[in-house]
Amino acid sequence: MSDIAQNQRFIFDETGFRAELTGTKLDNWTDALISAVRDRGLHHGDLPRWQAALDSLPELPITNIDLDHETGVAALTDADVIAHRSKSATSCTPANYAISDFAKMLEPALKGLMPWRKGPYQIAHVVIDTEWRSDWKWNRVSPHIADLTDRTVLDVGCGNGYHMWRMRSAGAKTVVGIDPGLLFSMQFRAVQRYINDRQIHLLPLTMETLPTNMGLFDTVFSMGVLYHRKNPHAHLKELLQAMRPGAELVLETLVTLGENETILDLDGRYARMRNIWQLPSVPMLARWLQDSGFINVRFVSIDTTSRLEQRTTEWMPYESLLESLDPDELSLTVEGLPRPRRAIMLADAP
Repeated sequence: MSDIAQNQRFIFDETGFRAELTGTKLDNWTDALISAVRDRGLHHGDLPRWQAALDSLPELPITNIDLDHETGVAALTDADVIAHRSKSATSCTPANYAISDFAKMLEPALKGLMPWRKGPYQIAHVVIDTEWRSDWKWNRVSPHIADLTDRTVLDVGCGNGYHMWRMRSAGAKTVVGIDPGLLFSMQFRAVQRYINDRQIHLLPLTMETLPTNMGLFDTVFSMGVLYHRKNPHAHLKELLQAMRPGAELVLETLVTLGENETILDLDGRYARMRNIWQLPSVPMLARWLQDSGFINVRFVSIDTTSRLEQRTTEWMPYESLLESLDPDELSLTVEGLPRPRRAIMLADAP
């Protein structure tokens, strides 16, 4: 392997991962999970740049970890806590906080990992204003789900791991997230550098490459994934085989309106997103869950995605929801279809 190819290879800390799973419900699956990551043979041309950003993150005297902070999942110094009390919570450089030249390296390093899509986060004095207000989704989901205390949780399509931190704050014992995006893994490592919670793990896997028939997770989240699957039934069955009997599925996905069991068939594009094939109505989504073997299927909520919840920011400066909508009729996408609506469903493994 050339030096260039070597530098572009994703490095997974197998030894550390093995140690962190020792004594957990996942202990017997360590080898299979490591093999699944190895088998993907992950490379990316931007990995050297992302690794340089990680390497430039400064050491900071973090003393306060607040996974439910109003500015986002937060790792703060004592000075940041004082500044937050005395000044606007959204200020990145409080006037009464003398930021050292060394600490000033933090924001450029984190910006080296842009675009940041899920969040928000606050690391010391830096507030990462992400494209998605993922905390809004969590606030819609969390009141309805089973208590996460001491649960082993799987978060499918976890992005950079924002919701995993919230799951830990809600009491989860061990959280495993899977997402194939390598930038997300590097962003997770940046946050983990300061939070250092060894009961949270992000693996660069898809649901298809996760070991089959694990049958051990107490709660499984699949949020923002189903509509990317050409065969949604296969995805639901993959989720089910990862769950122990009686476990809870939390499913959040795009839907179409309708009181009957209907499907909006698409050609692979929707709201400028690719790989979108079908949008079911809520009754059809319930039918899919039942046909896949789930029981006790229940509907939680449906919401139209707001331009305040998903938008362009300094930390994600590219096109977002607004550019996906018809400029003359914001109730429609640029393709002339109803604008995105997201439903939350719960179901149990038999």
